[in-house]
Amino acid sequence: MHPALQSTLAAVDPEIADLIAAEERRQRDKVRLIASENYVSGAVLAATGSVLTNKYSEGYPGKRYYEGQQYIDQIEQLCIDRAKTLFGADHANVQPYSGSPANLAIYFAFLKPGDTVMGMGLPAGGHLTHGWGVSITGSYFRSVQYGVRKDTHRIDLDEVRDLARKEKPKLLFAGGTAIPRTIDFAAFGEIAREVGAVFAADIAHIAGLVAAGAHPSPVPVADVVSTTTHKTLRGPRGGMLLCKAAHQKAIDRAVFPGLQGGPHNHTTAGIAIALKEAQAAEFTTYAHQIIANARALAAGLVERGWALVTGGTDNHLILADLTSKGVSGKIGAKALDAAGMELNYNSVPFDPRKPFDPSGIRLGTPSVTSRGMKEPEMRQIAAWMDAVVSAPTDAGLHQKISGEIRELCSRFPAPGILVD
Repeated sequence: MHPALQSTLAAVDPEIADLIAAEERRQRDKVRLIASENYVSGAVLAATGSVLTNKYSEGYPGKRYYEGQQYIDQIEQLCIDRAKTLFGADHANVQPYSGSPANLAIYFAFLKPGDTVMGMGLPAGGHLTHGWGVSITGSYFRSVQYGVRKDTHRIDLDEVRDLARKEKPKLLFAGGTAIPRTIDFAAFGEIAREVGAVFAADIAHIAGLVAAGAHPSPVPVADVVSTTTHKTLRGPRGGMLLCKAAHQKAIDRAVFPGLQGGPHNHTTAGIAIALKEAQAAEFTTYAHQIIANARALAAGLVERGWALVTGGTDNHLILADLTSKGVSGKIGAKALDAAGMELNYNSVPFDPRKPFDPSGIRLGTPSVTSRGMKEPEMRQIAAWMDAVVSAPTDAGLHQKISGEIRELCSRFPAPGILVD
């Protein structure tokens, strides 16, 4: 943190200042492998902590319900234009507060309560907001869930097509939170058109890869695309919707006034900066390195006898089943955290264990790639991970590896974090 900001925080609220400083050290000194996390740049941090947080701006550029929007309108329009350019979209709405509200806006724009939505089941790697029962999307709408094949853990598009023909959904989702393979958006688009469904592609995890051409884009074939703005896109915590011109009015009305009030202008500015950064050649290099790192890390784990869902990865994400290692995902994740490697325990397809104590762990390479780490570091991380999971109760080993990880991290400074 900038020293001037730190001193101000410390003067006003030393408890919060100390906790922020501790979190900054944690992010600096650990190998962060949570697939949905990243580091933003110093410029994005500056925007999100700016005076823009003081301003209310209900409405859209040129059509607000409060005065004093001369500069806010320009900021939001810049953000919209950059999103449209980066993704090749007809229209962009950059106001959703996060990915889940962005997805809920799709429901509000196109469906009535009780209509049928079809999405990937949560146990197979889908997202709560794709119609899962505990979500509002599975409570107010009739939900039909597709999964993955038991033998390959991959989506069977013939099965998806057969299910869609039978159930006739009005909304079909593609995408999820634990899918380690390339998504065939064109095939989903064909299925949606055949059954008369609105096709929504959720690219929250892979937006940065899509923007850089490292993953096929759904924009040409989807009616609407939802995403978060953090994860691989490397912006602040927020959401965004991209759609065809024909759906602009419905999407904008669903976001405001349908679901929320004024946008978070400081977040909009941070998103605009991240979108500008994503247009640089360095970002394209970074996105492709994310995949190279994920494949190197996956290969290192497979060499040590790890069982990976689908056998590997095409993107930033790895899903591992620790059953063969004799530990649960929860025990493995907590041991790895103690040793300086942060990820999350996660269900695997057809998991016999409960979601809060599942068989697997989920990890990814966006954060370590943002620090500049490459394949050699991934191979070392794989070795450390295997050592920890093989001895989940060995506190001495965990402490030793944690020190080695701090030394590694010191050679790869984290974006936006000052080195002591």
